[in-house]
Amino acid sequence: MSRLIGIFAAFFILLGAAYAPAAAQDKTLTVFAAASMKNALDEIDTAYTAKTGVKITVSYAASSALAKQIEQGAPADVFISADTDWMDYAIGKKTINEPSRVNLLGNSIVLIAPKDSKVDNVSVGAGFDLAKLAGDGKIATGDVKSVPVGKYAKAALEKLGSWQAAESKFAMAESVRAALTLVARGEAALGIVYSTDAKVEPGVKVVGTFPADSHPAIIYPVAATATAKPETTDYLTFLRSTAAKNILEKYGFKFLVSPST
Repeated sequence: MSRLIGIFAAFFILLGAAYAPAAAQDKTLTVFAAASMKNALDEIDTAYTAKTGVKITVSYAASSALAKQIEQGAPADVFISADTDWMDYAIGKKTINEPSRVNLLGNSIVLIAPKDSKVDNVSVGAGFDLAKLAGDGKIATGDVKSVPVGKYAKAALEKLGSWQAAESKFAMAESVRAALTLVARGEAALGIVYSTDAKVEPGVKVVGTFPADSHPAIIYPVAATATAKPETTDYLTFLRSTAAKNILEKYGFKFLVSPST
């Protein structure tokens, strides 16, 4: 009888050993991130997985859509917003672990055109005639009522006195990457996107840069969700590391914090 028990014990030990590596490999974190983060964050996540073995699954969309999805119970461990408003919204809905919040990145907005456009070297300043510049074409950006890039764009154009005349020409996209694609395909004559987006799309060129004081500061806060897994803390620390900083700055983001490691 004791020999039989020993055999069963050995079997279960071997079974446990067989499944242990699989359990380690099954560690995953789910990140909800602003669409403009895609290229940089994909590279960061590859580096993080290589270092820790933890797989990162990312859902990219407009910050507004992501905040609403988290509110509706979508499983996420991390939220990276392209503005402070939607992070504040999520905190107000009690879906974010507020003490984990860090204002991690900065960005800027630029005026873009298809790479073969005749439009070039636009002086973006008070009273510049965006409507005339677009001609019969459309101007693409994110939805100005909800998508951060669109909100920044409208704020800038209102301050510069260019919004009213150009408003009817706007094509409102669901995210900054959707707006970028419209311009790259030539479906919009102009677009307003983040400088980091223009940097990764060969189908467009930057024709002008909006003055930093024409719109609210562009800040990307990051935080763990209220239901985040314990491993999330280590991931957030990695986002603040020198390794992550180097990647983010390569893509044109401004790193707003001192590196953690």
